[in-house]
Parts: sequence; structure tokens; C-alpha cells
Amino acid sequence: MKVATAYDIEEIRAQFPILKELVHGKPLVYFDNAATSQKPRRVIKAESAYYATINANVHRGVHTLSTKATEAQEAARETIRRHINAKHAHEVIFTSGTTASMNLAAFSLGQLLLKKGDEVLISGMEHHANIVPWQLACERHGAVLKVIPITDSGEWDLGAIPGQARNDIFGEKTRILAISHVSNTLGTINPVKELIAQAKKKGIITVVDGAQAIAHLDIDVQDLGCDLYAFSGHKAYGPTGTGVLYGREELLNEMPPWQGGGEMIDVVTFEKTTYAKLPFKFEAGTPHIAGIFGLGEAFRWMEDYDKAAMAAHEHMLLEHATKELLAIDGLRIIGTAKEKVGVISFVIDGIHHYDLGTLLDQQGIAVRTGHHCTQPLMERFGVSGTTRASFACFNTIVEVDAMIAAMKKAVKMLR
Repeated sequence: MKVATAYDIEEIRAQFPILKELVHGKPLVYFDNAATSQKPRRVIKAESAYYATINANVHRGVHTLSTKATEAQEAARETIRRHINAKHAHEVIFTSGTTASMNLAAFSLGQLLLKKGDEVLISGMEHHANIVPWQLACERHGAVLKVIPITDSGEWDLGAIPGQARNDIFGEKTRILAISHVSNTLGTINPVKELIAQAKKKGIITVVDGAQAIAHLDIDVQDLGCDLYAFSGHKAYGPTGTGVLYGREELLNEMPPWQGGGEMIDVVTFEKTTYAKLPFKFEAGTPHIAGIFGLGEAFRWMEDYDKAAMAAHEHMLLEHATKELLAIDGLRIIGTAKEKVGVISFVIDGIHHYDLGTLLDQQGIAVRTGHHCTQPLMERFGVSGTTRASFACFNTIVEVDAMIAAMKKAVKMLR
């Protein structure tokens, strides 16, 4: 049940124990949420409670603890189904994160669909986890990886795909479209629904990397119309080592397994193996059961709040931070799309992002520096890396101002 009160930032912050920590004697200001979000106390308790009170394997025993573990894991699956509006709980596949989900998708779809000369279309802003698995699949099957270029503002340039006519985004041999919903580096919210609709008209399978979208946007996989949608738990207030691949039932039934072992089988003989029904066909081995407990609790926690109010709060932080950052001499924001989540990447003339990040850390400010697993995107903008501040529902204007003050102090030291 959603909390109907006004957005109470102090009430929300009180639920995150790590926010009381000091870093180098200064109050922690955590602006690295695009890398991993912090966890509310009830998520931490849920994971701990599994080990303390249940700790049994799922689906493999008739004893009481195993039954409790199984029921709780499947309750988490149903929570996530509801949250993303999947038709069926068995369309929710548990993985170890977005990277595992994308590797599953690339391996299995490659086996199912790709042959020599076929094409996979991605974009120039993709995380390495949505580049390398498709490169591997293309190498295995003799397919070709094509890339949607990126504009100077950090948006798709759909009219400039190499080898394509301006009025045709897809080629005759395009079999798979794999795109990010939100850029982890630029914060750009991509018009995935519109592109998916065009792809569907041509029978192209669509895969969406939702790692950066899941905590900030309302995700409705049926409304989006995608075939597969991947995300991690740890970027949505849940545990590390947890993730999901949503898949349309009909497609998942066609896709071959990508890992073999226990749980994903029906009958095994030395001559042949038949596979379990969904979702277990894709869940070989013992899962991260405690993490799934925490993952389900993270989604229930998010559902207790108005996600639109959370998004509005984060957008306020984004606007304020953007205004204050641009007042710093020599600072340039990389990624100025009209539609963004609370992510800002920037460079400052004459200052290395690593040096800036180090000095900010000395003042208690946690930001990310580097290429953010988007090296081709860095090359597109002609930089080796950026400093990235990324906001969550628990961050405040006061923290943004603390970062700005710390940056001004750091810039003076570095120039």
C-alpha cells in the first residue's frame, strides 16, 4: 500500500542506516547510486532473516524450512511480476544481475535466431554488458553488430545508422534489437516504446537493458511491448548478486537454456535430457535465495511509496545540481538530453576526473569516476572518462550543495 503523505525525505533517509556513516570524519554524501544504490533497513533484515530462521534450499525438499524458503522465493517472484506488470510469474527469471540476464539473452537468442550475415542492432550509449554478449553471439554465429549513433546531446540519432536509409532504421537482416532504457552514463531516457513498436512490425526480437530505469521509472513490460527486459536488484535498493530477466512466455518457451545443471531439468538420462517448465528452465543450480528474499522486499518497499513523487524529487535534485555545476568555470556536462533521470556526467578543463573524485572523497562525497563501462561512448565524446553524480530518493538539496562546495574547493587545489 502506497504512503499517501507528502514526500517526507527525512522519514525516507531514516530507513537507510549507512547514511549515518562518516567518511574521513565527514557526513557521507552518497552520489553513486547508478553504480549501486543503498539499502533500506527492511531489505537488510529480510536477507539476514533467511539465514537466521530458514536457511534451506528451495524446491528440493518436503521439510518445513524448504517449504518456507520456496514459498518466500515465489512470493518475491510474484511481487516483481506485479511491479513490472508481466502477465505471468513464470515470465520472471531470477539471475545474478543485468549482466547475467543480458548474457542469457544473447546466448539463447543467438542459438535460436542468428545465422551468418544476420544483424543485431544496439546503440552507441550501451553499457559493456549490452555490447560484449552480443559481440560474442555474433562471433559464434557469423552475425554482424550494428550501432545506432549518438547525437551531441546524448540521444539516439536514428537517421544516421551506417548503411541504412534515413527512413528505415532496420535492415532486412536485422533479427534482434538490444537497447538501454536509460543510459547509465548520460542519464538519457530513451524512447524505447516507440522503437520497439517499429521493430515488432518487422518481426524483430526486442531486448531492453533496464538496469538504470527500474528504480526511477514505472516499468510496464506489456505496455512497452518488449520481448525481454533485464535489470539488477542492487540498483533498485535490493541486494547485490540478484537480478531478473523478464521474457514473454512464448519466446521463453522457444529459447534454449544457457546453463545446465540441477533445477532446470525434467528428466536426465545419459542419452538425452528434457528441460523443466518456465521459469526453472533458465534457473540452473542453487539461486541466491537470501538475496531474492531481499530483492522481493526491496520491490515491496518501493511499492509503499509514490514512484512519481520519488521521480519528481530526484528531478529537482538533477535540475539544481545542473544549474550549480554549470556555474563552475570550465565544467562541461556530457549528456544534455531533454529527458533524463538523476544522473550527471561532467568533465572540467585541465582536471582529471580521478583526481577530482579523490578530493571529493576526502570531503565525504562519493561519486563515480572513469568510463562507467561505456568506453565506446567516451570515445564518441572525446573524453577518457567523466565524474558522475547519480541521485536516489534519499538524497537532498543540502547534499547537492555540499558536493558543489567540495568541488569548488577541489578545483582551486587542482588548478
